[in-house]
Amino acid sequence: MTDFVTRFRTRPRSDRKVTYLPDGRPAVELTHLELDRRARAVGSWLTGAGMAGRPVLLLYPTGLDFLVAFLGCLYAGAVAVPAPLPLSAASRVDRVNRLVEDSDARMVLTDEAHVAALDGLSARTFTEAADGGSWEPPEVAADTVAYLQYTSGSTSHPRGVEVTHGSLTHNLELFRRISGAVPVRRIGGWLPHHHDMGLVGLQLQALHAEADLVLLSPEAVVARPIRWLRAISDHRVDWTVAPDFGYAWTTRRVSDEELVGLDLSCLTMAVSGAEPIRIATLDAFAARFARVGFRRTALNPGYGLAESTLVVTCTSRGLGPAVRSFTSGSLAAGEVVPTSDGGGVPLVGCGEPDAMDVRVTNPATGVEVDDGTVGEIRVAGPSLAAGYHGDPAATRATFVTGPDGRWLRTGDLGFLLDGQLYVTGRLKELLIVRGRNLYPQDIESSAREAHPAAGKGAAFGVRDADSAEHVVLVQEMRRASQGDAREFADVVLDAVTRQFGVSASVVVVRSNAIRHTTSGKVRRGHMRDLFLDGGLSVLHSALSPAVATIVAAPEEVHV
Repeated sequence: MTDFVTRFRTRPRSDRKVTYLPDGRPAVELTHLELDRRARAVGSWLTGAGMAGRPVLLLYPTGLDFLVAFLGCLYAGAVAVPAPLPLSAASRVDRVNRLVEDSDARMVLTDEAHVAALDGLSARTFTEAADGGSWEPPEVAADTVAYLQYTSGSTSHPRGVEVTHGSLTHNLELFRRISGAVPVRRIGGWLPHHHDMGLVGLQLQALHAEADLVLLSPEAVVARPIRWLRAISDHRVDWTVAPDFGYAWTTRRVSDEELVGLDLSCLTMAVSGAEPIRIATLDAFAARFARVGFRRTALNPGYGLAESTLVVTCTSRGLGPAVRSFTSGSLAAGEVVPTSDGGGVPLVGCGEPDAMDVRVTNPATGVEVDDGTVGEIRVAGPSLAAGYHGDPAATRATFVTGPDGRWLRTGDLGFLLDGQLYVTGRLKELLIVRGRNLYPQDIESSAREAHPAAGKGAAFGVRDADSAEHVVLVQEMRRASQGDAREFADVVLDAVTRQFGVSASVVVVRSNAIRHTTSGKVRRGHMRDLFLDGGLSVLHSALSPAVATIVAAPEEVHV
């Protein structure tokens, strides 16, 4: 298989383009041919600077300069390190300095507008005067590291996934296969380029598939999600990707007036991934935008992670979500029992394993379990990354080599049934209360549906002196007042207790207090730390006696 870099640089097309739509300013465009020429100039410049085989930290705002710099690194045989542009001195100290140290980056690249702001990092911008005509392609093997994908949401030591040229090429081809016999024409979206789905699922996939690419700023879309839909409609995008959060946010925030003139009939693939996928989110999105041409069959739930470059499984184009319901008791016991009467807990299938091998195992023994049994998802195949940069112990623990090959321990829980992969949660986040398995996202969903003022929530477990686990829910409340917070907590607590039969503790906080990653995943471990350390601004708390002995009662703030 021809590697991605060779494939792109040997036939860049002048009739395909990359377009960035900045908020309130004219669009910026480059054809694939122009992108290749600029990348060759950067590659030549980096080669001359002796950066072949060395990490280069890329700190860019959304736009085309990042893609030029990223390709330039690959063209030079340098190791690209995409990272979020620090917005303040505090964020630079908090994360970027750690990335520099962990990656051993010898150069920091940014655009001209941010060179001065990043002078403490000795940031540079590449010179357009470099002679791309003198560039010579480097010798790279399939196992040569192409870039480091740092996992989001870390509160301590960052972990850089070593994605090789071979794993990148295989994953791009796997992702392209889900589109079927009809080639994708135009890919569009807003996910950050330092996120694996934004980098591989949007930007690199467009180049690999020889498709047009339309990019938007994540901040602009979060502020006004109609911009995402308007870009799809205006540019006739047929492929987009977003986490569950993106579809839910857009459904809530786009008004009827904004739908006027919108046409989403062009969209045939709307990939959803990066966190447990809620059928309620997909159904609401499909129902909300059916009037402007969106088809439910365009929804493509999938499962993936950075350690497998991006995608592991994904629903093929045109099939729509595969949804089945299971009794809550069987999910709690770990042996699923489907229901036929429409009741139970609905779960969304994430597609059938194809070019990657998937098995479900007993987390303690690693022994494969039967279909319909919940266990840890393990993955094998050419898309697997080489490991974690500079962390051989973590690599050995996560990428397990045995008689039957090399397998990735994903840390995700799920099961296989009738060929479909279903993901139920994270192994480390699973709550085990009196022998029952409880999934935090189910508790959070129950709380969100219990009261119209409920926002995001974070459910996690804390252990007492006897190692018994207790459920804690930190729950946002919109339009909060002190008296309302007490009543709100009672309603939420009653709903959770009735549905799951457990004694839970509820901590009510303001909107936007729940921390999450760039892809919208709730950082439950971080919220647990804040709770235990007294780092939450609490409107009201209702703690069970057992939890009250573990942590001092939080001081309530007045509103």
